[in-house]
Amino acid sequence: MQADAKSAPEGGSVTSSPEGMTRQEIRASMGLASVYGLRMLGLFIILPIFALYAQQLPGGESHTLIGIALGAYGLTQSLLQIPAGWLSDHFGRKPVIYIGLALFAIGSLIAAMADNIYWIIAGRIIQGAGAINAAVMALAADLTREEHRTKAMAMIGMTIGVSFAVSMVLSPVLFASIGMHGIFIMTAVLAVFAALVVAFLIPKPAITRFHTDTEANGKRLGEVLRNKDLLRLDLGIFTLHAVLMSVFMQIPFLLKNNGLHATMHWKVYLPVMLLAFVMMVPPMIYAERRFRVKQVFMGAITLGIVAQLVLLNFHGTVMNIALALLLFFVAFNLLEATLPSLISKTAPLASKGTAMGVYSSVQFLGAPVGATVGGYLMDHHGGNAVFLFAAGLLLVWLLVASGMQPPAAVRTKMYSLPEMDEATARELQAKLRSLAGVREVMVVASEQMACLKVESKGFDEAGLEQLVKGV
Repeated sequence: MQADAKSAPEGGSVTSSPEGMTRQEIRASMGLASVYGLRMLGLFIILPIFALYAQQLPGGESHTLIGIALGAYGLTQSLLQIPAGWLSDHFGRKPVIYIGLALFAIGSLIAAMADNIYWIIAGRIIQGAGAINAAVMALAADLTREEHRTKAMAMIGMTIGVSFAVSMVLSPVLFASIGMHGIFIMTAVLAVFAALVVAFLIPKPAITRFHTDTEANGKRLGEVLRNKDLLRLDLGIFTLHAVLMSVFMQIPFLLKNNGLHATMHWKVYLPVMLLAFVMMVPPMIYAERRFRVKQVFMGAITLGIVAQLVLLNFHGTVMNIALALLLFFVAFNLLEATLPSLISKTAPLASKGTAMGVYSSVQFLGAPVGATVGGYLMDHHGGNAVFLFAAGLLLVWLLVASGMQPPAAVRTKMYSLPEMDEATARELQAKLRSLAGVREVMVVASEQMACLKVESKGFDEAGLEQLVKGV
């Protein structure tokens, strides 16, 4: 459904100061963050213990099949994510989200009832087919004004990180109490709960429209895929998730072989995840404040390589494995947090949503590749080959990333605009472009939105605000 005027969600008030989010915007952002988080929790939660469980199933004697089962969700997620976003433009956000959550629940139940590795693979494929990420992001854009959209996306992003950390710790505990069948049933229940959140807590948008900043545009795909700087970043997120999945094909076995029962693995993951979150903060602050993003970025990739070498050569004790995991997750958290920001700074404004869509699809594609290759290497070359593969993949990324230009010290500002014709929009865009410190401007009349990349220091903020408010 297209519309020409901006309005509030049904049942919501439009009265608020421009400096703060409305109650409806806060409710929508928090609700959608919880939906996103519940689904990602359902995908992540088997990661720490699945390889040990699957080995006991018919077909589980093949680590390659275990890897396929572990990463299968990523293939369908990668293929269907952008098309699902396009479908949500035509048929509505909520229907697409409901269908996606229903597929996720069905896949979870199939995996829960599986008595061999092949049915688990089928269940994981169907789980991934419930690709709601793009529709959730688009719904968040429908329900928030442009000047607050970054906050809404940040809430969703933080929820993903928390879901991953919680799943790492909670998984062994749940495995001890309800088993893998119970975990899969729980993920189905979480999907139903997420659907109820969408139905009863998320406002219905009064307007559903395409959002250049959050949605993929098929006409921009060629431009994005030809951009070498964006391709470097896409290679990075693919590598990061391929390494993650390959490593966790082997880590559970190392912990078990060092005398730590699967149900006790949380004793390693809990302190590792907590410390990794704390240790990632200082370098992130340093990178942004001192404009050393590239240096910290390259250092994090190098730290990831060091972690693989520690796992390769010093995995004879639980303490050494925990140390290696700590190094890895400090690097992982830093890179996972930095890459989306680099995509935003690198992509032209008119291609930002498309660039993020490609980036997210490639991210999910890393899961099946990493898990499957990890399993194959374990079958044919032994567990150490997994860490050599991970270190080699990270080294390739390090070499490719070394050619990147230091990211510009810019930030994105967005503003809601009143209804205007194309000529007025072009005139406003020209005026905004002439302001000091403005690097790039996009004014989209049909979306009633102005988006600018401005220098972190030195741009004429007062003049910008005056121009936008005076329209």
